[in-house]
Amino acid sequence: MSKTEQLRQSVLRSVQMVRYAVPLREGGSLPAIAEGDDGFDYVIKFKGAGQGTRALIAELIGGELARAAGLKVPELVFAEVDEVFGRTEPDEEIQDLLQASTGINLALHYLSGAFTFDPVVTDVDADLASRIVWLDAFLMNVDRTRRNTNLLVWHKELWLIDHGAALYFHHNDDHYSAYIDRPFAQIKDHVLLRRARRLEDANVHMKTLLTRQVITSVVAQVPDAWLDNHGAPFDDQRQAYVDFLCGRLDKSDVFVKTAEDARNVLV
Repeated sequence: MSKTEQLRQSVLRSVQMVRYAVPLREGGSLPAIAEGDDGFDYVIKFKGAGQGTRALIAELIGGELARAAGLKVPELVFAEVDEVFGRTEPDEEIQDLLQASTGINLALHYLSGAFTFDPVVTDVDADLASRIVWLDAFLMNVDRTRRNTNLLVWHKELWLIDHGAALYFHHNDDHYSAYIDRPFAQIKDHVLLRRARRLEDANVHMKTLLTRQVITSVVAQVPDAWLDNHGAPFDDQRQAYVDFLCGRLDKSDVFVKTAEDARNVLV
């Protein structure tokens, strides 16, 4: 048994997608609502989309670390897509996407009746806002802004979705260590920054939850099929993510200060 197999925990289920229902054209990567063989609906993110499997890796790592930190995230599942899935879809662009996505994709449980968070309408307490801002600064997530909040309100609770834009540098640079102690200037655009009055408390709290063991267990779930076949051994590629995330935790004062400075400008 490999080191990865020993660490991998059966957190994410595998679900066969049986019906392509509705494309979500507001997403640049053409996600869709699909039905699984378990009878539930999911929002599926396809590995054949423009950002490829790196976006799925960020989605898995970001979502599961958020969950480990006590934040609400829809269930993530490995979405199995076969060659006949969506065959009746008439759109050629979607057909090409589905053909390029045969195998393991990623999906989020569809929160029926949820609505997009509006910062003008819905208040968020300082503790929760601070933890979310901290997480996005930690993950270098560029996509939680007023223009695109990637937050849903469901049963009067705030749910985090869409972490595919986190760890943005891994699309172009394999030297993750260079980003460990970098400030995250884009945090100035975060939709919850103004409410994040407890960033120092959030820093202490989140670091007690996101231990090396937790991070390693989450990263261990990244499938071999999403990793670079022409790069380092798969376990080494996963270890690079673990080393980056653990190193960034050790340097958290850097991105917390950047967030605090940006918030002081706002208020």
